[in-house]
Amino acid sequence: MTVSTSAPEEGVAVVMVDFPPVNALPAQGWYDLAAAVRAAGTDPKVRCVVLTAVGRGFNAGVDIKEMQRADGPGALIAANRGCFEAFAAVYDCQVPVVAAVQGFCLGGGVGLVGNADAVVASEDAVFGLPELDRGALGAATHLARLVPQHLMRVLYYTSRTVTAQELHRHGSVWQVVPREQLQDAARQLAGEIAAKDGELIRLAKAAINGIDPVDVRRSYRFEQGFTFEADLSGIGRRIRDTFGTKEERRSAERHS
Repeated sequence: MTVSTSAPEEGVAVVMVDFPPVNALPAQGWYDLAAAVRAAGTDPKVRCVVLTAVGRGFNAGVDIKEMQRADGPGALIAANRGCFEAFAAVYDCQVPVVAAVQGFCLGGGVGLVGNADAVVASEDAVFGLPELDRGALGAATHLARLVPQHLMRVLYYTSRTVTAQELHRHGSVWQVVPREQLQDAARQLAGEIAAKDGELIRLAKAAINGIDPVDVRRSYRFEQGFTFEADLSGIGRRIRDTFGTKEERRSAERHS
């Protein structure tokens, strides 16, 4: 289970997430991701960051099983803080961040992608917030940066997903490519951005964040308060207690 950083070409840093089996991150994983993105963004040689992952999907959100193993609210607090740090690190990264998304991008994955500067996706990529099915709330802030308001609400309330092709039509995904071309396409876009002057691209990122109509940090923190309220009331744990059972049933149905 790792978060690694490489420099495949001049000016570009690739932050790679690898948390088998589905890239559902434990609390420490979110902190590790935040640290890697921040470090890449502060490197004076880096002018663009590619955020990507190994495996079937880009990100499956928070490790629900980690929270269920814990007594008390400590695990939820750690997950909330870790997600907040990771999402903020992507948004506040001193240089543009290109998200390269394959397969599923769920929950916290939407938080990362919604705060990125550009998204390149594979043809099999799907995006969604299954939070209500997992006893949580949050990341509507980031889904609202990918789709129009009313679509965001329907997706949020139903836990449905939206395809990369649909997001491309909305203009929030830059390019949709076959999976085998994803890394090359993301790095090509990153290389085009990295060809700009390093100091000027940092000023451009700060300027664009400065005119953002929504403070994503404050908005997401507000959402997290309702996640905590659901947990304190017992609603969150009651729904999460059924999560493993549902997953096992789906797995059995797939293999029957």
